[in-house]
Amino acid sequence: MKISQITFTRFIAAIAIVISHFSKDLFLYKIKYISDIFLRANVGVSYFFILSGFIMIVAYHKKDKIQYWDYYRNRLARIYPLYVLGLLLLLVTKYSEFNFYKLILYLSGTQSWIPGDVLILNFPGWSISVEFLFYLLFPLLYNYFYSKGNKSIWIGTILLWLITQVFSNLYVNSVFYQGPHTVSHEFISYFPLLHLNEFLIGNLAGLFFVKNFKERKFDLSIILIFVAILLSLIYIPLNFHNGLMAVFFIPLIYLISCNNGWMTRIFSLKPMEYLGEISYAIYIVHIPVLYLLRKVLWETVGFLKTDTIFLIYILTLMIVSMVFYQFIEKPMRDYLKKWKIK
Repeated sequence: MKISQITFTRFIAAIAIVISHFSKDLFLYKIKYISDIFLRANVGVSYFFILSGFIMIVAYHKKDKIQYWDYYRNRLARIYPLYVLGLLLLLVTKYSEFNFYKLILYLSGTQSWIPGDVLILNFPGWSISVEFLFYLLFPLLYNYFYSKGNKSIWIGTILLWLITQVFSNLYVNSVFYQGPHTVSHEFISYFPLLHLNEFLIGNLAGLFFVKNFKERKFDLSIILIFVAILLSLIYIPLNFHNGLMAVFFIPLIYLISCNNGWMTRIFSLKPMEYLGEISYAIYIVHIPVLYLLRKVLWETVGFLKTDTIFLIYILTLMIVSMVFYQFIEKPMRDYLKKWKIK
């Protein structure tokens, strides 16, 4: 089952994260309310995690059992080549930050488990480190729970989600939390077990979707949910980063996937779907591309204003991501998927 219209939403989340990591001198941060949204656009990663869980079920729900090696090989082929490429690009301008300890953590995808070292090297890679945990667990969950209709996973997932939300919001308001750019912040924001609920909630949404799929026009409902997400980011001072936004993301993903209205027709257009396809490249290389572009511009035309640099940056990032998707991500994915255990 392929849901073309949901692919484009990955691009929206990726671009929101890209803007959130750009200079706060950007014009978007000078607009009341809009600035509040982008300052909390890290919830885009939460959307990625939930959508990942949803898509895993949609992709595998017809199988009686998942073969471990085939699954791990396919996941590795999907994310690892660009994950490494992002590191190589970063080292062009940040080579002084390199050491073998950081290299081992990054390449093994274990950095998110060690508060204080989570954001080493190409720091968006922390989320891929968390995804490694999801991918490690999914075949086990599918073979022993999802494919057998074991309902205990529903109870366990909902309890885990509730516990994570309560803990996260109490922690950031406790004496243990020391603010941004501290070990405590890296723990509460990036520790893999605090994000596991998002992937599992996405799995449950996927199970519900494949069993209850029915096309209808949900355009208005989708717009209302999207507006609710924006208003929540502006007005509600809670920690949404660890899955709380699932209350909106789950119905949003489900309704978009079932929708057959005008919004679906737009999102399913080939150019829009293609933007969704290159969203992983956009996300994983956006920081190295930003560092490289800043270095080039400062050494050549350092007088450019922030807004002009941003437009050049977005255009460059899009072109680079398209090239990487076409000539690295897709070919490497096809090559690695051919690996066989003899």
